[in-house]
Amino acid sequence: MEQPIKLHIDHISLSFGGIKALQDIDFKVRQGEILAVIGPNGAGKTSLINSINGFYHPQQGSIRLDGRDITNEPPYRRAQMGISRTFQNIALYTNMTALDNLMAARHIHMKTNMLTGAIFVGQAQREEIAHRKKVEEIIDFLEMESVRKTIVGNLAYGLRKRIELGRALALEPTLLLLDEPMAGMNVEEKEDMARFILDIHEQQDMTILLVEHDMGLVMDISDRVVVLNFGQKIAEGITDEVKHDPRVVEAYLGQEH
Repeated sequence: MEQPIKLHIDHISLSFGGIKALQDIDFKVRQGEILAVIGPNGAGKTSLINSINGFYHPQQGSIRLDGRDITNEPPYRRAQMGISRTFQNIALYTNMTALDNLMAARHIHMKTNMLTGAIFVGQAQREEIAHRKKVEEIIDFLEMESVRKTIVGNLAYGLRKRIELGRALALEPTLLLLDEPMAGMNVEEKEDMARFILDIHEQQDMTILLVEHDMGLVMDISDRVVVLNFGQKIAEGITDEVKHDPRVVEAYLGQEH
């Protein structure tokens, strides 16, 4: 039995002036799968993620989450609906601790108002404890206990990427968008991140849309792959099919030998 459709990118097109960033892109992401979006630089991968989480608004087509049209919803509403993301360029609060960065992401789940929060009694105190418990679970899961109270700006790049993943998880998403989570990492850091992504997928039954340049990693951890080139979809399928598609070989991998 096929899993239900979690996300449907329904023939979207996005232009900036005369530049066509995305042209009639159409694919579906099923509940509980890891779908990778790959392609060379300038293919439209980040434009696609920015469209899914509401930073960009396609001029044509629609985006549906769990069957609901979210094309015109602002980013904060999409976060409330269960969409969370990481960024290609790290976007953390560098003067705050790792713990505080994750706590900041819990704001969409907070129900107490400013007055009760300031007094910090009763419901506000209970809510703070509950949010802290959730964040501590994420810190344990991502093996960040040793840096939980460290200022993020003092941490190595690989750890910052891990904290960014933790912040995305702190939103308690049902759809996780990962924009090049391995970019700039060494081999060991990439292996750790791949392990965390697989653990998130398996233990939380998380639906993941992954944009990544590392073809080997994509083929290792993804269920299916969508390939973009110059804003157009040129291939879609399971990893073995896509890997040997002549259009993909030419556009992304170089000439086949």
